[in-house]
Amino acid sequence: MLIAASAVHAPFLSGLLLGSSLIVAIGAQNAFVLRQGLLQSHRFPVALFCALSDAVLIAAGVGGLGAAVGQHPLLLMVVACAGALVLAWYGIKAMRRAFHPEVLTADTHANAGSVWTVLAACAGFTWLNPHVYLDTVLLIGSLAAPWPAPWPRAFFGVGAATASFIWFFGLAYGARLLAPLFRKPLAWRVLDVLIALVMWSIAGKLLLYFFAH
Repeated sequence: MLIAASAVHAPFLSGLLLGSSLIVAIGAQNAFVLRQGLLQSHRFPVALFCALSDAVLIAAGVGGLGAAVGQHPLLLMVVACAGALVLAWYGIKAMRRAFHPEVLTADTHANAGSVWTVLAACAGFTWLNPHVYLDTVLLIGSLAAPWPAPWPRAFFGVGAATASFIWFFGLAYGARLLAPLFRKPLAWRVLDVLIALVMWSIAGKLLLYFFAH
């Protein structure tokens, strides 16, 4: 059965715009992808992992998991604590890098880590960050509900997931345009200090939010 073009375009564009507005923000995951892009190390698997993870979570939210998760705040609190620990530890590592300029070079892969190590860290920022669930599963899932099932709602989810693919691959491969700036150790110092502050602030906000409610 043919689906009217308007029934595809409207929900797809709505999902694309919503996904873009949620993902384009300074966060642990984006900071990590940016750094890998500057190092030109494991860019494709990192971008693909982040985009596919978002797609899976968005599909779960659009499919109705958001309502179920929202009824179990204890589960979100456990994930928040684990995520805060991961973010705090990576913030410490970023700050240590900032104070050791001899390892801060955009042209070497010596300290980039294996692809499995990098993906493990990426998984922590993605799956142990409650904000990811709040944005993808709960928020996108709730905003997809008004669209009729199955196709308009599915196209809404596809639009939101498409925004993630565009953003992560653009960030990973577009970061090389900043490479000339990051040939200076000072630029890496500033970036790693900012990454550490972002990680610590998100970890603190997670703990404050869940323990204050």
